[in-house]
Amino acid sequence: MSLQEALLCATGPTSSNAGPGSVAFHDLQTGSLLANFKQTNASANCTAVLKTKNGQGGFVLAAQPDKPVLNAYVFQKDQIALKMVLPEKLSCIAVDNDGDYCAGGTALGRIFLWEAGSNLRLIMSIASGILFNVWDAHYQRISVLRFTQDGAGLISGADDSGLSVWSISRLLSNGMQGELPTPYCSLSDHTLPITDVACGVGVFPSCRVLSTSLDHSVKLWDISSRTLLTTFMFPNPIIRLAFESTERTFFAASSDDAGTIHQVKLYRRREADGRRAGGFEAVGGGGVDEAIRLDANAERTITVGQPVSAMAISLNASSLIVGTENGLVNVYDIASHQLLKSISSHKGLAITYLVPMLRPPDLIGHTSISLSTSNITTKESLPLKPIAPFQRIRDPKAREAHEVPMILPLSTEDHYDPTFYSESELLQDHATFVQPPFLKSGTTSVASQSRITELEAEVLRLQEQLGKAKSINDTMWEKIVQRAVASAKEKTEGAPAATSV
Repeated sequence: MSLQEALLCATGPTSSNAGPGSVAFHDLQTGSLLANFKQTNASANCTAVLKTKNGQGGFVLAAQPDKPVLNAYVFQKDQIALKMVLPEKLSCIAVDNDGDYCAGGTALGRIFLWEAGSNLRLIMSIASGILFNVWDAHYQRISVLRFTQDGAGLISGADDSGLSVWSISRLLSNGMQGELPTPYCSLSDHTLPITDVACGVGVFPSCRVLSTSLDHSVKLWDISSRTLLTTFMFPNPIIRLAFESTERTFFAASSDDAGTIHQVKLYRRREADGRRAGGFEAVGGGGVDEAIRLDANAERTITVGQPVSAMAISLNASSLIVGTENGLVNVYDIASHQLLKSISSHKGLAITYLVPMLRPPDLIGHTSISLSTSNITTKESLPLKPIAPFQRIRDPKAREAHEVPMILPLSTEDHYDPTFYSESELLQDHATFVQPPFLKSGTTSVASQSRITELEAEVLRLQEQLGKAKSINDTMWEKIVQRAVASAKEKTEGAPAATSV
């Protein structure tokens, strides 16, 4: 098994092209197409993915903008696995990292919460599709939904400039079904429609959240204290965010036609008496009264040249992946802001969703033979992720019964999970994915040490040749200077003396 990064890219129609979109997998290193799932026109924030994990294959959900339909795709089939008819058209969707719950927002400000599945250790359950809750969350269209990293919280942003944080446990509580859900907290400092939300790491509510709006601002919130930490002001409205996993920096894409992307670092060198001192300190933290203004500094911006419609950061946080409204996917080096490659196979369609991931071992047409052991094949060890049709109305009887059939592995010894990485495999693949491999003791491997020895010998040889070249150059220069001086002296001595009148 090798660590190969893939890119999931969803496309949709533009104002000038009403053609059908698709959900495609690309090799992030080469840009080549790995798989393509058609018959979808999902717009921004209307696509969600569950990665292959826990011995089950992954799936993709895509809400259709023109009808109340949700398309479900599994990685092992190139056709729609399930087409679900919903009670309303969805304006955005989200799936938590474990694939347990799916949330959908509507143009009327309503949120639906379904159970998509339940993943237990060494147990693969079949999804129920139960509609656990539906409530009026905002006054206007819900534009974005995001689950926290642990799936215990849900953040919703809407065109009414409201930002609400919901506790999943309260939404699932049987005792709360007869009451209108109240948010864990409401973050109401924006003044125009919310365009994007990015969640930081940490368990709910001990996490930070970035939100952006058409009011030209990006705000950093602390959920545990329900407070605003910092406001960043930009020259143009911000429509897309990308938050680095270590929370050291984030990228904000403007809505201008030039496709300006601002890089904002959340740290700086500590200063003392007007001079830079050792160490770093956090940027911001002044609360409601603080507003940090950022201009279009060439050192902190990337100009794509086309309107930006989607954005993501690679798994190793070295590349920024940008999708445009004209169908281009550009990959930039974060350190230098240089364009590394462009994927142009989706021209004419808008890029609506980007997410990098390790290439799924169960991806259609790209199953690795190395994933098979003895008589166990990849298809047997990675069953299809079961997806049940989502309920259209709440059914108390279904909640009470909630019978979920189970598929149990034969035994712990016989159960083979291709998504599991052993320590030796991780160290072996570490070289090609992040940096040169290192052993546990901290010493380099035999191959690396041999290569270092060869490079050191090459450096010595080049230094010796450089010395010889310099010696030859000095000798030539000295002879040229001597000839020039001698020639000038001869001309001076041979010239007739000037006579005075």
